[in-house]
Parts: sequence; C-alpha cells; structure tokens
Amino acid sequence: MDITESAVQNGSKEISYSHRQWGIEMTAVICMCAMAVVVAAPYLPVEVPHHPIAALLLVIAWLFSSLKISIEDGYLRWRFGPGLIRGQVAVSDIRHAQRVRLRWHRGWGIRRTRTGWLYNVTGRKAVLIKLKSGKNFILGCEQPDALVRALLQKFADS
Repeated sequence: MDITESAVQNGSKEISYSHRQWGIEMTAVICMCAMAVVVAAPYLPVEVPHHPIAALLLVIAWLFSSLKISIEDGYLRWRFGPGLIRGQVAVSDIRHAQRVRLRWHRGWGIRRTRTGWLYNVTGRKAVLIKLKSGKNFILGCEQPDALVRALLQKFADS
C-alpha cells in the first residue's frame, strides 16, 4: 500500500495516498496495432501514411501507459502517463466513495458511462466517487480499499 501518514503543523495526522497503476495490457495492444500498421502497409492495395499512424498510436500508448491517483493538499488527483491528461477534485467536494467492480465491457481509457466518467488503464477494480454537486466519476484502481480508506480518513478529519 502506498498510504503514508505525515504530521501537519497543527499536530494532527493527514493521510495521503499515491499509487501508479501501469496499463501494460493496453499499452501492449496499442503498440501491437502500431506494429501491424507498419508491417501491413506495403501489402495494402492503396498507399497508407503508415508512419504517421504508427507514431500517433505510440503517442497514445505513452499518454495512457499508466494512471496515477493521489490525495495531496486537500485534492484527489488523477493523471494518465506523463500527466498531460489529468483531473482533480477537492476532497471537501466529495460526498461518498465506494469500491466497485467494473464490467468487462467498460474498457480502458476515458469514457462516459451511465454512472459518470470512467478513468481506467487496466483491470476491473475501481472506486466510485460521488460529489456533493450530484456528479459521479469512477477511477480504475488496483488498490480500491486503500483509496476508499484514505478518503474516509479525509472525511473524518474535515
């Protein structure tokens, strides 16, 4: 578990959470698609700009290679890969957090679901976040229990 406790200036304890989940399967599938584009291009009846397509696929694989979720400075933050695609919400804006299991067809990446936005790189474990505004979103997470515990600790502290 990547939960750390640190004393803040007023002497109370603050739980912070940080974990990076690697999307090995998703990255491998995208890289294989890039390789297939390059290998198949000479055999296609029309000329295909295969190098730009393969390069674009590799950039997408890099951008979605991992998902880092953290709780720091009063915010729940998430970011894909190098951090160009990211989001955050103030912990004080969260009404509820619970562990959920995703259905297999929910997939990887960023997508809109009936429940709310889904951010995921691999697996079926996740945490459903319900905001005070009524909006919801889901974070794919290898350690859903640890993330929920850290959020519950934040709720207790506020």
